[in-house]
Amino acid sequence: MSKVRKNIYDLLRGSFLTDESSFKNWRILIFVVLLLLVMIYSSHSADAKVVEIAALNKKKRELRAEDVDTSTQLMRMKLESSIRDKVKSKGLYPAKKPPQKIKVTYNKE
Repeated sequence: MSKVRKNIYDLLRGSFLTDESSFKNWRILIFVVLLLLVMIYSSHSADAKVVEIAALNKKKRELRAEDVDTSTQLMRMKLESSIRDKVKSKGLYPAKKPPQKIKVTYNKE
């Protein structure tokens, strides 16, 4: 067997993990596995945050639409014509002549 074939065969068989100097290989392998686990965890965490952000944005749009609807209803309720209609049933009507301002003067003696 050629040297290249023998090295590939040893690699596939996993002899680099069972040799005398395999302790160094195991340490590196465990370190790489730990790094991969950290990477996978951070990737899943980032995906979860993206999903949460999308849900919060959807809720924000719904609340904004509800706010606009509510403020529109409030504006309609504040209109003079709607107030006149509501108080007409109670017997209140607009004044025929406008109100006048009363001034009070004090004499300092």
